[in-house]
Amino acid sequence: MKPGLKGQFAERWNRYFPGAALPVVFYYTDDPGAAPVHRVTDGHHCFVDDLAAVRAGETLGFDTKSIACPGGKRYLGFSQALMPNFEFFLSCGIEGKLEGERYKKSPELVKQWLSQAPAFTAPARYIVFKRWDALDETDRPEVVVFFAKPDSLSGLFTLANYDEPTNQAVYCPMGAGCSTIVQYPLLEAASDHPRAVLGMFDVSARPGVDPDTLTFSVPIGKFERMVADMDESFLITESWRKIRDRLS
Repeated sequence: MKPGLKGQFAERWNRYFPGAALPVVFYYTDDPGAAPVHRVTDGHHCFVDDLAAVRAGETLGFDTKSIACPGGKRYLGFSQALMPNFEFFLSCGIEGKLEGERYKKSPELVKQWLSQAPAFTAPARYIVFKRWDALDETDRPEVVVFFAKPDSLSGLFTLANYDEPTNQAVYCPMGAGCSTIVQYPLLEAASDHPRAVLGMFDVSARPGVDPDTLTFSVPIGKFERMVADMDESFLITESWRKIRDRLS
């Protein structure tokens, strides 16, 4: 991690976003170190539910045996497999055999989407999640993930666009909740112009967060620029003070 970044962000976050939850970060590694490796104990459930412990301050590692949901395995890069009849599962289902989620109008549309969907393979055996205050200076976070309410999102969104020549610095892809936390931000990190990813619109994953919470996931390089800009941006204006005062 960039020297001094942990403390610099924490100080500025507390100053401009008082009372807002600290973000979590993740990185891939072949050695999780002291991070306990999560194991599934209660059957199928959403990976987003497992992140509640991380948001509360617990550090956790995950590998292919840690995730109960096939989608979670896929979007964290531990598997490329899809469940049988996935195109029906995501759309209309199969009467008497499979209930459909009805997130796409038809199986044909799902197939078209899959033909263009990005592929992602985990670059190491484990993915480790930590809350910001649990970071060590030797850690190498790849993405910073905010679980944020609308006022905080307003600030993060505006800050992400602050040093950009366009108004497209934030990307909002349709996808599983975990894909907008892990897969899409990592794909952005590898692009020429990384964007932040707005997520947690997945109806199936939303029970894992509060009703007024979305995610805002930022590749670390983009995040470092955002932190550097905080003290000269709109965050020092009277306009933001009105928002800041109701955050605490």
